[in-house]
Amino acid sequence: MGQKEEALALHSRLRGKIEARAKKGAALTKKSISLLYTPGVAAPCMEIAGDKAKSFQLTGKSNTIAVISDGSAVLGLGNIGPEAAMPVMEGKALLFRELAGVNAFPIVLKTASAQETVQAIRAMAPSFGGINLEDIAAPHCFFVEKELQDLGIPVVHDDQHATAVVVLAGLINALKLAGKKFSDAKIVLSGCGAAGTAITKLLYYSPEFVPKKMVVFDRFGAVHRNNSGMPEHMKEIAQLTKNDFSGSIGEALKGADVFIGVSAPNILKEEDIRAMNKKAIVFAMANPVPEIAPELAIKAGAFIVGTGRSDYKNQINNVLVFPGLFRGLLDARAKRLTESAKVAAAKALASSVKPSREKILPHALDKGYVQKIVKAVEKASE
Repeated sequence: MGQKEEALALHSRLRGKIEARAKKGAALTKKSISLLYTPGVAAPCMEIAGDKAKSFQLTGKSNTIAVISDGSAVLGLGNIGPEAAMPVMEGKALLFRELAGVNAFPIVLKTASAQETVQAIRAMAPSFGGINLEDIAAPHCFFVEKELQDLGIPVVHDDQHATAVVVLAGLINALKLAGKKFSDAKIVLSGCGAAGTAITKLLYYSPEFVPKKMVVFDRFGAVHRNNSGMPEHMKEIAQLTKNDFSGSIGEALKGADVFIGVSAPNILKEEDIRAMNKKAIVFAMANPVPEIAPELAIKAGAFIVGTGRSDYKNQINNVLVFPGLFRGLLDARAKRLTESAKVAAAKALASSVKPSREKILPHALDKGYVQKIVKAVEKASE
């Protein structure tokens, strides 16, 4: 049985990956039902009516988030709709629970606009201690996240920020192994959507991670300052990187130290990797098919190769970040995710492993790294 058939069989057998259960202390007896339900439940209701903040103490809100998508940018599969996005949302909820003890509810929205998505999330926000936005296409994802920052709970688009954190962590260790500094590195990034934009912004947030040169590409070519017809988020990236290069990605990779791909499958060839600098670092993270097959990149001389997949070495995937990131935000009762918390999470993740060329970051099921991220984010969010 192939991987596709095996995955379908498992999903069919499980009929969903999570379920709701009563807590151990909430077992029903003749006495407890009168306390946990009517008439006793009126007491916490009235306490919360008098002070809404008490909902964090008297309900499960303090440890419960929503994982929300409109199905417009699912994995590398594109706009496949809310129903088809549900397996990913359930998978995220499973990982939140198993890796960080966070209760997460998968929710998919059939909305026709970014504004409708914002309104729907605003309406359900009182139920949750945080919102994890997922698989929402750019540029709508930027608008949705920005509009919801006033909710008083963290609203995080993890395709942006958790991906940026894991890439930064991977680069910290990969460049260290290659004997290179950020300030000396030329980086080429393919994909100026949600993930690519967030990665670039995070690198330029802290002086210690600003590369010597960075060229970002979208599907139409290099994002540069002389193109006035770009969307606003691309104009911001062009100004941030101070990029005036307008050639092809193959030309940009000549002498580059790092390639980061968050775009489309099979866009690079072996000769592109051979044209890179010595000890080249290749993060080909398009899912499920990377920008170049890892075996081809290694054959072409890449020093370190990572992908977003769990069946190759060096998985550079936001699964390493979002459970601990949200756990830390919830524990700190943070109102939003800050840039300093993202940097703290990246450093904590990078420090969680003794890096080697075949293991620059922990495996998703390794012990210890989640708690390191939790503590770092909680401290940075105080």
